[in-house]
Amino acid sequence: MFAELNSILNVSPDHFGTGEFVLLSDRGSDASFLMHHFLGFYLRAGCQVCFIGLAQSLSHYSAVSQRLGVSLSQAKEKGQLVFLEGLNESLAILNPDGVSTGSEAMDFLRNPGAGLRGLFHFVHSSVNHSRGTEVGAGNAGRRPPVLLVDDVSVLLSLGVSVDAVLDFSHYCRATVCSQLKGNVVMLLRCNREEDDYEDVGSDGGLERLRRGLSHQYSLALHVQGLPTGYCRDIHGQVEVCDRRRRADGQQKKMTFQYKVHDRGASFFAPGTSSAVL
Repeated sequence: MFAELNSILNVSPDHFGTGEFVLLSDRGSDASFLMHHFLGFYLRAGCQVCFIGLAQSLSHYSAVSQRLGVSLSQAKEKGQLVFLEGLNESLAILNPDGVSTGSEAMDFLRNPGAGLRGLFHFVHSSVNHSRGTEVGAGNAGRRPPVLLVDDVSVLLSLGVSVDAVLDFSHYCRATVCSQLKGNVVMLLRCNREEDDYEDVGSDGGLERLRRGLSHQYSLALHVQGLPTGYCRDIHGQVEVCDRRRRADGQQKKMTFQYKVHDRGASFFAPGTSSAVL
């Protein structure tokens, strides 16, 4: 969890907004450190977290979280974290010699025409099961559920259509954000050459998915490389687009540069890093 980023977003584990859709994206850099931040943030906040890991294994997320002071194994044991390991589930389905048939959440690999219904049913059952009974003293003060997806561009690589991914994000928002007053965080990796954008997916590709998700977010963090090129002491910049609590529908934009450390990250206004002063 990155204290400087919390300050920029005006949140803390004890105080944060609900009903929000957060979109993380990158180009020319790697935004995965932000997903690790939000995972640790919501677990520290006591939220029930459903994590769909399509890009990395559980052991990878566990190792990074451990360095940030969060134990995923303890969170799973307590029932606070539900983790779908998409890599292993996909292999179980795609490998004909495997003993396991894989999870129904990944049914789109068996039947592409089914879309992401199975994946949404997994999300729906996970967040509702974690909530338990909504009425009663035992649920007083319970923190909202949170869905994290890392990353949705992998679904395109697995043959899912852009429309199906956008439908999935819409239903997740309707269930988690609107119905349960929780939050959704999705990472979209855009690290491809410009000419390759229309080649990912059969009906518009990665850029169309990015545009579609951009209409849905209440908060977006876009990570990109420095326009001046590589710098050893500054890893890139983050553009923050904030529509939260704005009745006029406009958004507040801020840009910060960052450097990722082994146990965190630093954020600073452009040109204020000690490396360039």
